[in-house]
Amino acid sequence: MKFGTKLIHTGHEMDKSTGSLSFPIYHGSTFHQEDIDQPREYDYARSGNPTRKALEETIALLEGGDHGYAFSSGMAATSSVLSILSAGDHILVCEDVYGGTYRISNNYFRRFHMDITFINATDLDEVKNQIKSTTKAIFLETPSNPLLKITDIKSVVKLAQEHGLLVFIDNTFMSPYLQRPLELGVDAVIHSASKFLGGHSDIIGGLVVVKDMALAKRVYAVQNGFGAILGPQDCWLLLRGMKTLKVRMDYQQKNAVKLAEWLTRQEEVSHVYYPGLENHPGRDIHFAQADGPGAVLSFTTRDRERAKKFMKTVQLAAVAVSLGGVETIVSYPVKMSHASMPVQERERLGITDNLIRVSVGLEEIDDLIADFKRALTI
Repeated sequence: MKFGTKLIHTGHEMDKSTGSLSFPIYHGSTFHQEDIDQPREYDYARSGNPTRKALEETIALLEGGDHGYAFSSGMAATSSVLSILSAGDHILVCEDVYGGTYRISNNYFRRFHMDITFINATDLDEVKNQIKSTTKAIFLETPSNPLLKITDIKSVVKLAQEHGLLVFIDNTFMSPYLQRPLELGVDAVIHSASKFLGGHSDIIGGLVVVKDMALAKRVYAVQNGFGAILGPQDCWLLLRGMKTLKVRMDYQQKNAVKLAEWLTRQEEVSHVYYPGLENHPGRDIHFAQADGPGAVLSFTTRDRERAKKFMKTVQLAAVAVSLGGVETIVSYPVKMSHASMPVQERERLGITDNLIRVSVGLEEIDDLIADFKRALTI
């Protein structure tokens, strides 16, 4: 069954008891037990909910995993996966990572005596050289946020397996439509479901998918223990949004390719970061592990003043945090997604004050380009 068909026929495309083509929203917080010696599947909604189960089984199917878990946000999902590790464990985290992941790793998990090392994951020798006896996991994001750096997933997985390490990956930019890291040997895939999976800028949610049963039990223990679960209303919205993932991303990706190519020809633009461009570093690696370049790109203007003027004058794009909605969203990483990262670290990585990230939406591309041209040259 092809991916677009899977999105519609997940096993939860209807309510089997009524025939409704919309899966029910179960708002109940607790469930009656007819026999306390033989409890039902559900007892308390923190531990399990039918609507949430439908979502969790759907994302597991789409990612090619066996166990899915829905959380209250992408950061709740990321934090919960990292929480299966212990004090004293060493974790390698790709340095060009979402600012929230950087913040939680650097400012929170270090307080619990976890050893965090930020690495250039695109350099396999650096990854190898940073592994030590206490290393337990490698956290990846590819393409990375916001510079779209590409990590060779298979090579990192091979190295990790040689040392008995777990590999976690944030797959938000690609979604399971364009990239399925579990098929490449990754142990846990994480999504901010608020982005392309939801697709309409109307929910906050996070998802995790694993294959291994022992690892699944560890993730579930954190989910059930912390209780950072996704509520049934948002689970239903996410189930609905995911049905159109393919058609949305096909169109958004087509728009992104045209916008990126146009940006490369503009005098006011000094560089464009996008795997769909022929000169993008790691492009061949990306297309060996993903089915398309995605709908997120970044570009730098000639100077800070031009970037800030663009952000103030662009009209057809929302100026906002987040990405993956039907509308084009432009963000300013130094003040938004990566504001918590120290200035020196941002500048070292190339996250400068003339960098703009674009999540390309469903607008007519000619209108979007005309608006960008006006905002860049006004």
